[in-house]
Amino acid sequence: MILECVPNISEGIELDVVSQISSAIKNIKVRNIHSDPDHNRSVLTFFGTPEEAVEAAFQMTLRSMQLLDINSHQGGHPFIGVVDVIPFIPFKDATMEDAKTAAHKLGEKLWKELKLPIYYYGEAAKIKERKDLPYVRKGGYAVLREEISRPERKPDVGEGLHVTAGATAIGAREFLIAYNINLNTNDLSIAQSIAKNIRESHGGLKGVRALGLPLDSRGITQVSMNIVDHKETSLEEVYESVDGWAREYKVEIIGSELVGMMPKGAYSRGIEKKLKITNFILELLI
Repeated sequence: MILECVPNISEGIELDVVSQISSAIKNIKVRNIHSDPDHNRSVLTFFGTPEEAVEAAFQMTLRSMQLLDINSHQGGHPFIGVVDVIPFIPFKDATMEDAKTAAHKLGEKLWKELKLPIYYYGEAAKIKERKDLPYVRKGGYAVLREEISRPERKPDVGEGLHVTAGATAIGAREFLIAYNINLNTNDLSIAQSIAKNIRESHGGLKGVRALGLPLDSRGITQVSMNIVDHKETSLEEVYESVDGWAREYKVEIIGSELVGMMPKGAYSRGIEKKLKITNFILELLI
């Protein structure tokens, strides 16, 4: 059985540091690395047996803790630690139960050996409200640091926050597509409004979570999305919805990008041109 693991680390500017963290994974191949300097975040993708995936995630986290300090981190994307999230996803012949077991095994190991406090989310959540990752990460590291002593904000494993690594959310979930659309405006309120209009929680597209974020280095903004069920809501539908709202605000889409990999079932011939996907290569399909 094979699991996919997609850790998000809080570093996307110093690519040599990202490379050192990725290189700490010796037992299996890292299939993809996506780094964003404005988010100051990198997403790694690898596949392996549950045992291999847990070991790879542990080694990657250990190296991240050696190289990064969450107290000096700045970036546009929400975060609670140097390794912000580590999701396990059932892949070949694996079940959600396998993913949950891997998540809990890694969480216990990280606390026992590295004293890194852990929150469980998704199907690995042990507290109902924490099934939703935004609930776990509400307010980000700065707010969590102030509220960590409250009963509702205490970690599932461990206590307090690691002095330089913060905390990590470890989850088990189904496959999702991380997808960003860039707009030719530096008005963040426009990107935030479009994100609000399309996200499911505000009556938008089913299975779509979205944020409006600044890309300061390029003087533009971005609608950053997770599509949790591409069969329910396709990439094309997401793009068309964002494009429609963008036209309302008299701004244009200047490009889109995939973060990590996507299932072959979500791909159709020519989609990369139709949706202006700037980083598409066939190797991103699984």
